[in-house]
Amino acid sequence: MANVVVVGAQWGDEGKGKIVDWLSERADVIARFQGGHNAGHTLVIGGKVYKLNALPSGVVRGGKLSVIGNGVVLDPWHLVKEVAAIREQGVDISPRTLMIAENTPLILPFHGELDRAREAQASGTNARIGTTGRGIGPAYEDKVGRRAIRVADLSDDDTLQSRVDRALVHHNALRAGLGLPAIDREALLAQLRAIAPQILEYAAPVWKVLNEARRAGKRILFEGAQGSLLDIDFGTYPFVTSSNVIAGQAATGVGLGPNAVDYALGIVKAYTTRVGEGPFPTELQDADGERLGERGQEFGTVTGRKRRCGWFDAVLVRQTCAISGMKGIALTKLDVLDGFETLKICIAYDVDGVRYDHLPTQAALQARARPIYEEMEGWSQSTKGARSWNDLPGAAVKYVRRIEELIHCPVAMLSTSPERDDTILVTDPFSD
Repeated sequence: MANVVVVGAQWGDEGKGKIVDWLSERADVIARFQGGHNAGHTLVIGGKVYKLNALPSGVVRGGKLSVIGNGVVLDPWHLVKEVAAIREQGVDISPRTLMIAENTPLILPFHGELDRAREAQASGTNARIGTTGRGIGPAYEDKVGRRAIRVADLSDDDTLQSRVDRALVHHNALRAGLGLPAIDREALLAQLRAIAPQILEYAAPVWKVLNEARRAGKRILFEGAQGSLLDIDFGTYPFVTSSNVIAGQAATGVGLGPNAVDYALGIVKAYTTRVGEGPFPTELQDADGERLGERGQEFGTVTGRKRRCGWFDAVLVRQTCAISGMKGIALTKLDVLDGFETLKICIAYDVDGVRYDHLPTQAALQARARPIYEEMEGWSQSTKGARSWNDLPGAAVKYVRRIEELIHCPVAMLSTSPERDDTILVTDPFSD
């Protein structure tokens, strides 16, 4: 029996929602450990589509405990709306099935305003990051700056007022420089007092609950958001998210020790996509790129933005697998490659005539990295809905095996459609 962490091994949008949902059937607890409602997980179950942002993917599975950990930043108003929307689809959400860590920092309305103002100010310059504008980054800044308002603060009005005052000293000065009006203290407090009961009913000492669950032999599934290449430390900085996305964050983000994670599973798309700004060595701006985008329906779940598409980059995935200590990967969207006569895999980079087997950290070198490709034969048969290796054409099997060789990590699961049952299981992470 093992506890499993699931993280995206590219730039996000790899299909984590389906894989987490598929694994959640084997888990007792599903825990979100970082990110905010900038995450977008789409689940297709029995033909019904669920779109989640803040809620853990396991919430749609009956009889499971879903947890929002302290490594997450939480927009309380968005959460209340999301809970209501998912309930309307027939899902039971109550304090019995959902817990929020008491020390989770909150995303407040002024965080989103600051986020959008900065992006607008940087529009047309290379300083634009391409955030979702939902206040994730500014909320993490306040956490590190020790001026965050946390879930527990909602339970005591004196503490809440003190926390708000501390935050406003910083933010009103910052807003003045951006030409934004000062924050209305009383209006903000009124909003927080009104939302408090709807959040506090889910508040719990999550670290304690999870440690007790672990001692009781419960299986815990840790769910990451975004992708490893957006990690604040190991991503394509500064075009990254504001939290650590890699597997090592799972324990810290919920209050468990590092030995709590037994199996790290990386979610990897059979090609590469990216939303927003930043380097993308294998990006295709031709008919093949358009074809990948159309067949893969590559539009952001949160923003609706069209995703940039390119060939599979084994260099990057090998790098993210190493940093997270992946024991296996779940390869998704293999069916999108059906019908391509020739496929390409990036095996190295050329940077000013120098061959690199990893993506250099320096931004200038990343911008000049040119992919060195290995070509492989494509296949004409359909892989959509395949549930065993025997259902796959030989060329598709060769493609998968070559990816394993190049990234130094085996395929544990293979997904061939958005439907949860269209999955080939090679290794059950929970039985590692």
